[in-house]
Amino acid sequence: MSKPGGGQCEAGERGPFGLSRNVFVLGLVSFFNDLSSEMVYPLFPTFITEFLGAQAWFLGLVEGLADSVASLLNLFSGWISDHVRRRKALVVSGYSFSGLSRGCLALVAAPWQAAAAWFCNRVGKGVRTAPRDALIADSCGAGERGRAFGYHRSMDHTGALFGAASASILITAFSFGYKTIFAIAFIPIALGVLLLLLGVRERTLPQKEGPPKAERLSLSLKPYDRRFKWLLLAVFIFTLGNSSDAFLLLRARQGGGFSLALLPALWGVLHVVKAAVSIEGGALSDRLGRKKVIMVGWAVYVLAYTGFAFLVGPSWIWLLFVVYGFYYVTEGVQKAFVADLVPPEKRGVAYGIYNFTISITVLPASLLMGLLWDAVGPRYAFLVGAGLAVMAIAVLALAVREG
Repeated sequence: MSKPGGGQCEAGERGPFGLSRNVFVLGLVSFFNDLSSEMVYPLFPTFITEFLGAQAWFLGLVEGLADSVASLLNLFSGWISDHVRRRKALVVSGYSFSGLSRGCLALVAAPWQAAAAWFCNRVGKGVRTAPRDALIADSCGAGERGRAFGYHRSMDHTGALFGAASASILITAFSFGYKTIFAIAFIPIALGVLLLLLGVRERTLPQKEGPPKAERLSLSLKPYDRRFKWLLLAVFIFTLGNSSDAFLLLRARQGGGFSLALLPALWGVLHVVKAAVSIEGGALSDRLGRKKVIMVGWAVYVLAYTGFAFLVGPSWIWLLFVVYGFYYVTEGVQKAFVADLVPPEKRGVAYGIYNFTISITVLPASLLMGLLWDAVGPRYAFLVGAGLAVMAIAVLALAVREG
């Protein structure tokens, strides 16, 4: 793993907080995207199950299938960004498509239509994620990757907090319904795309030696460090038990008796914690190492999921959402770990493989959660997730070395 001090910002002039211009602006874009997204997301589980009449297994299918297909696009878009030495256009198109798709939820009248719009939303995510992560890694030095990715995740979660709060206010103060809120949610992402177009500069990647030649997209892991392969395995096992957070909201609704207006507020509390821990957690991984921070975060996940299995009162639900938020310290750290373990010219594909590893398990994970939920109840569904997280911690501890 690269140690602190292993490089400085490579993207030209600095932005605020000592970050590069690209990293800072991409954080702002993420803020506006998540402000838009999280006006929609905490309402989506009840929108599709209560308003449109679908069952829990259908919610799991929608969440899982959309993420699984998007994961394939992650691989392809990451490879394209490496091959053409350009990232920005893919990032712009991905954010734009997601925003338009979320806005279309204001027009749907049946579960399959909502599923189609949500699917397209996640397709946009699949197009943008790998090139965006590679662009962030390209725009900072090795000794500040944890802080850069932590900042980006913090802006994600801060935008999500504002989005959830906005949805809650629009419901309680103005009695707006689902579709009106979904339509309003289009405004922030439009601002974010404009900022992305004007504020982010394309990075010039190093050219390979020798004459240019056509390259095919390859999923082979042979060119990569064995630590990267073991990290992927640990992430795969963990994510197999990490179903959509929509089920946490469903748990709060069904087990905790939360009203529709309180769900965005509960979601906002979760994002307060996420935003608070992301930057400091990323910076901590720059100093202490990525592996330690990831293991602690996954252990918090085990604790939270076990709590969701047994504790369902409103007070416990509030507390568990706070505890669960600390697990998200791992998001930026895991992405920084990927950059540590692969060379710059392979980062687009590496992030595609990494995001594919996560996303391809979301379908079975969410379907498993939904089926167990309907068949034997939420308690056993959450305990299965906790057990798989324990297995992932063991793999990470025993097989992935730093340095």
